[in-house]
Amino acid sequence: MSRAEMDVLGWDACDIVLVTGDAYVDHPSFGMAIIGRLLEAQGHRVGIIAQPDWQSAEPFKALGRPRVFFGVTGGNMDSMVNRYTADRRIRSDDAYTPGGEGGKRPDRCTLVYAQRCREAYKDVPIILGGIEASLRRIAHFDYWSEKIRRSVLADAKADLLLYGNAERAVIEVANRLAAGEAPRDLADVRGVALFRKVPEHYAELPADDLDSSDEGAARKPGDVVIRLPSYEQVEADSEAYARASRVLHRESNPGNARPLVQRHGDRDIWLNPPPIPLTTEEMDAVYDLPYARAPHPSYGDAKIPAWDMIRFSVTIMRGCFGGCTFCSITEHEGRIIQSRSEASILQEIEQIRDKTPGFTGVISDIGGPTANMYRMACKDPKIEKACRLPSCVFPDICPNLNTSHDDLIRLYRKVREVKGVKKALVASGVRYDLAVTSPEYVEELVTHHVGGLLKIAPEHTENGPLDKMMKPGIGSYDRFKEMFDAAAKKAGKKYHLIPYFIAAHPGTTDEDMMNLAIWLKKNGFRADQVQTFLPSPMATATAMYHSGVNPLKGVRHGASEKVEVVKGLRQRRLHKAFLRYHDPENWPILRDALRAMGRADLIGPRPDQLIPAHQPGGGNGPRRPNRHPGTKFTTKGVPLKG
Repeated sequence: MSRAEMDVLGWDACDIVLVTGDAYVDHPSFGMAIIGRLLEAQGHRVGIIAQPDWQSAEPFKALGRPRVFFGVTGGNMDSMVNRYTADRRIRSDDAYTPGGEGGKRPDRCTLVYAQRCREAYKDVPIILGGIEASLRRIAHFDYWSEKIRRSVLADAKADLLLYGNAERAVIEVANRLAAGEAPRDLADVRGVALFRKVPEHYAELPADDLDSSDEGAARKPGDVVIRLPSYEQVEADSEAYARASRVLHRESNPGNARPLVQRHGDRDIWLNPPPIPLTTEEMDAVYDLPYARAPHPSYGDAKIPAWDMIRFSVTIMRGCFGGCTFCSITEHEGRIIQSRSEASILQEIEQIRDKTPGFTGVISDIGGPTANMYRMACKDPKIEKACRLPSCVFPDICPNLNTSHDDLIRLYRKVREVKGVKKALVASGVRYDLAVTSPEYVEELVTHHVGGLLKIAPEHTENGPLDKMMKPGIGSYDRFKEMFDAAAKKAGKKYHLIPYFIAAHPGTTDEDMMNLAIWLKKNGFRADQVQTFLPSPMATATAMYHSGVNPLKGVRHGASEKVEVVKGLRQRRLHKAFLRYHDPENWPILRDALRAMGRADLIGPRPDQLIPAHQPGGGNGPRRPNRHPGTKFTTKGVPLKG
């Protein structure tokens, strides 16, 4: 991280300099640490510039001119999600910064860092990676500016973009660039996006004609590429945006995905098919690299909240086949599960025990994107390679999916046998519709791996929004709760489920939120922290939000299925208020809404009523100030009565 460290190592220059929006924590939960150690293992000299001052190019010269390339990432989180709430308010803190201090990275920092790298050394190739670049690899809707932005590759003026889990790709790119190849020569690497012309021998399948029902889905022999609607098209036509999203998600299975191309002005951005998932042996090799498993010493005693949260946790798998439309895991990590071996996981737990200061015998999490998908896969590799469905568990669990929890149960038992481990918790989200297929797993989980509370995410109770989320009906939650409570009673424990819900998701009406609030009160839930839908780049639900149509079904002019969308700040605030029906601050807005909806019967003191008729201390206030004098509050699609 410094010239002084380079001098100690006897380096006159770095081969590769990685620039990241996070503090440098040398731990496999931090992407930059994985990439750095991987490249080091290939013999490259790697420097890391963490959270540089972006006001000038000088901090980007701190380690000198890299011989091979600059690697640029926003960090473990998208910088805009990291900095802004769903209501576009600036967050005051940053969990990936020493002291939790906010403001240490710029908005869209992948873009800004790349520009500064170019200013520092004009002739050095720039490679983009990480989740921020991955989710912006094509023209995308930007919630924070409410407009369509070009691919970050175009705006950053970078040479290549590596998307998804890019271990194989970054090694191949580094070795080939070091051997003298140019970035434009790397168009055959999976998981790479770059500017290139469509080769003459390729047949183009048009997905950019919105009057056609084909959507570029035809099958042809030989080399083919699918042409997405151009940046100019998706900027001008929201249905074209939904079509591009639909096609991209259809071409996400590495077993059958075809390259995509999207016009930006007078150039084409070419996206190769996604990376092939890592094998168990490859995953083990990644996690067995010699990480220091600590923040860089230059931070001294400063606390890095994200590090404190994960330092006693273990990642056992990657990917998710749930396909939830609001989530970015599938777009980034893929829906094919990549799992580590028991030996590798147990070895890491022993390292935590022996090397991590402050370890008290409690492993804080054994999990990943989803806690209970470890080693699950399609029963038939041929079917898996041919499948184009966006989810393996919606609308029902696919009969070709192996949902056995036996390997995970065996792993849990071996973890508990590790000397020095007193408790191993599961803090990652449990996919409860899978868990109910294994009563033995639920009992194992509750008896040994719950610390009093278990978080799960039904997200809603009503089928309208659940269908747009691709989430199971609330009946699956009810079945899981019955099993959870029975297992807790058998174990003599007083454990509780903490369900998470989303407000203002596409497909949600005011009546849906009202019914959810009634369900919450009936079941005794009072949510302190609630989630309002945040349209992240490239998510399917974001395409719904922007376009008002459903890309889970065919998209073409005059034949697209419409989706109810909640956009206005007041409407989003109402949906959030329903989740926090118990907060007196929300009662005035809820009273107005319930009266307008013809549901004044829910206002009053009875247990079956949602909110009181009066504020504490008497009267109907306080109210939020009206930011638009002369207007009245109305619920979406329901006229204000009286």
